[in-house]
Amino acid sequence: MGGRSQLTFWHGTPEFNDQASLHSLGQYYMPFKRKADYPGPFDDSAIPMLDYRGRIGVQYNPIAIAQYGLGNYNLWKRTGDESRLHKSLSVADWLVEHLEENPWGVPVWNHHFDWEYRDVLKAPWYSGLAQGQGISMLVRAHDESGHQRYLDAATSAFQSFLLPVDRGGVTDVDADGHLWFEETIVDPPTHILNGFIWALWGIHDYRIHTESKAATELFDDGVTSLKARLGHYDVGYWSLYEQSGTRMKMMASPFYHSLHIVQLRVMHAVTGEQLFRQYADRWEEYRGSWFKRKRALTYKAIFKLLYY
Repeated sequence: MGGRSQLTFWHGTPEFNDQASLHSLGQYYMPFKRKADYPGPFDDSAIPMLDYRGRIGVQYNPIAIAQYGLGNYNLWKRTGDESRLHKSLSVADWLVEHLEENPWGVPVWNHHFDWEYRDVLKAPWYSGLAQGQGISMLVRAHDESGHQRYLDAATSAFQSFLLPVDRGGVTDVDADGHLWFEETIVDPPTHILNGFIWALWGIHDYRIHTESKAATELFDDGVTSLKARLGHYDVGYWSLYEQSGTRMKMMASPFYHSLHIVQLRVMHAVTGEQLFRQYADRWEEYRGSWFKRKRALTYKAIFKLLYY
């Protein structure tokens, strides 16, 4: 209906950051330039907030906050603009201050509003995606500033990747023994593809910054899972958003299909695994077909009417 809403932040064209550092800390893997210039609203400390309107209203979203910080960090590295570094470190400070223990005592970044997904996510709820991107921001803040509090918070947040969801963590092991990092904590798990990959990048950043053996093993196991299961997200003309477990499948929106392509190109650049490039090329071809786009959109519309 016009005006600003939470969609003002999320919508944009996913891009591969060709200046990203792949095996050492530096610019993040996506540029997030548009998100770095988010017009607001902001709180009194210049931390971005999203306007969900209606009964939810203006809220902090830790994923959006981390992406805003990473976008400004990228611009700092590109331009040397000190104001960009200040915005990035302000986000890192917010992440340190807002790391909270969940009912199992695991440090997480909570969303303090209900959100309708497959099931209603009741506040406070946390996310493997938020954990990964918060870590990505914090290790860069530590690398740039040397302040120990940033690394301590990243290490605390990393604990969530060492525990299954039924013990307060964000990991799940499927029936074939493949490890997943869950963007949303629901039962049964849905293995949202973009959230899994973004979480994997956070683990990658933590391992290259700390040389953590546990993080290296987690990253390798996540890559193995992605290689084994990527074909399950390909329906022959489009990609799936998740493994919904419903009779109809949850097709990705055009935005998320484009995001999958960028994420797989990053995964190919980081790992050298040709399978990721092959799927990125295939899904690029799907996106270029008017018929396949229309077919996917029609299918998704029916899914949304019948399910969620």
